[in-house]
Amino acid sequence: MKIAASDYDGTLFRQRTISNETVEGVHEWRAAGNKFGPVSGRDYGMLIPQLKHYGIEYDFTICNNGGIIRDKSDKVIFQGNINGEILKLISEESSVQKSFHFAFSAEEVTYLCHESEGSWIMREANQWDFPINEISESDISNLKNIHQFSLGFKTAQESATCAEILNKKFAKKICAYPNACSLDITPFGISKKQGLDCLIEKMNWHDSEIYVIGDEVNDLPMISAFKGYTVNTARDFIKSQAQKVFSDVGEMLKFFL
Repeated sequence: MKIAASDYDGTLFRQRTISNETVEGVHEWRAAGNKFGPVSGRDYGMLIPQLKHYGIEYDFTICNNGGIIRDKSDKVIFQGNINGEILKLISEESSVQKSFHFAFSAEEVTYLCHESEGSWIMREANQWDFPINEISESDISNLKNIHQFSLGFKTAQESATCAEILNKKFAKKICAYPNACSLDITPFGISKKQGLDCLIEKMNWHDSEIYVIGDEVNDLPMISAFKGYTVNTARDFIKSQAQKVFSDVGEMLKFFL
């Protein structure tokens, strides 16, 4: 059995759509008895409506950069956690205060506050009908079972700078992953690579061949660990870390089928 795991934004979802070749590639891959699933920084509630809209079937989901993992039946098989007091301290950092929004990912809902012009969270929630609970910044320390804290900035440089500050100040408590203008903060040790390791362990898929593909910095842990691949729109730095560059996910699946 072969397992293919794909990043979503910029990899599976490109130029505001998922190509017909990729949809067909996923169908053929799974029809041959193999497994396919997304490994995304997105919340489950943000991701699944889009997969269904474009006709992408899946055997697992790894969301929030490995923060929460579900099986084919959408049952949670792993969930990380960031302490509410740590969330509050992070939110008070000057670099974090520049974010368009504070979005906190729980199992069934996204909590949102500090929203300003430029934020895309509520817009996508309305478009794809996923649950949002609006809170105030004073509620942050009381949040429980949060496995990702997400930010958004005007530029990729702001996101990268904020990540560097947080990873240094909160070392061994959180991991901050910049992804273009977004910044995802997960519990320490959580990554897309860790998510795949956990999935393989939970599902007893130890003897399977693993194929991963992504296009950003937060994909590098899994690309490095599994000798993975990227797409032709990735930056040169990402391409240099990949074993091969494909035109899209469908091409990779058909290549290894």
